[in-house]
Amino acid sequence: MGTSLAIIVLIVALALFFDFINGFHDTANAIATSVSTRALKPKLAVLLASTMNFIGALTFTGVAKTIGGKIADPGKLEHGVVIVIAALIAAIIWNLITWWYGIPSSSSHALIGSLVGAIVTASGFSAVNWSGFGDIFKGLITSPIAAIIVGFLIMSLFFLILQNVTAPPSKVNRAFRGFQVFTAALQSFTHGTNDAQKSMGIITFALVAGGYQSNIGHIPFWVQASCALAMGLGTSIGGWKIIKTVGGRIMKIEPVNGAAADLSSSLIILTFTKLGLPVSTTHVISSAIMGVGSAKRVKGVKWGVAQRIVITWIITLPISALIASIVYFLIHFIF
Repeated sequence: MGTSLAIIVLIVALALFFDFINGFHDTANAIATSVSTRALKPKLAVLLASTMNFIGALTFTGVAKTIGGKIADPGKLEHGVVIVIAALIAAIIWNLITWWYGIPSSSSHALIGSLVGAIVTASGFSAVNWSGFGDIFKGLITSPIAAIIVGFLIMSLFFLILQNVTAPPSKVNRAFRGFQVFTAALQSFTHGTNDAQKSMGIITFALVAGGYQSNIGHIPFWVQASCALAMGLGTSIGGWKIIKTVGGRIMKIEPVNGAAADLSSSLIILTFTKLGLPVSTTHVISSAIMGVGSAKRVKGVKWGVAQRIVITWIITLPISALIASIVYFLIHFIF
């Protein structure tokens, strides 16, 4: 079907709105530990996170190409633009639901699940590139496991270093609060390098499906800049409900714990970004906190809260796919 410019503009608007929501939904991930340990005041933390998210979003494009081309070939989908609209609406709905209840769910899982659900509904299971989806799924699953391990190792290394430190605890805490400013900035930067690219990929997917671009290999700069700006603005709004869960309910966070968690999750996110694989920053950061907490004392981690978060991780893919399927049925007659 012919795709009007108005429909493409609608898709871009929805994608930027998703990025905006992703920004305030995931702000907590980047700054929760630094706010909880009082390394940064909330307003300064949000300003730092929004700035570094914006810079990070302009730095890489590999994840955008993965999202835009590995799940399905947009040039071969008959109702590609309708699929994108349904996927974005479904992902936005799930993000708003989880934000309202303060649940640190995954925007990545929501968008990927929604895209697969809409594709299957429109064109059947054969339209999905299951090999490409499998690669993405492996990244989503292995990244939080890696974050737990790296968090445990880095926290254990910090403990080893601190064994020979004779300075009073107050001075040690002050030093780690200073270090947390750096780790919070790094974490916000890496968040931008991965999360903002998902919307870039979905917009480029729509451009190819609508006949406005020949292939997914090129991410236009205007797409990069607009997604980066939307995420930065969303981050500036903040996500205070989720900060309470990530920053305090998983475990009691001290400056050394916060610095270790921030550093661990940043390393994991940046590694997967360099590999061109999308990750859930929510999963990675929450898992890093669990790993750090386990290094100090396994019973110090509030595993009941962690279990609730993990359950949300598991159900996000199928629920967002189901929502996208319903939305597709409702709107495909309109477009």
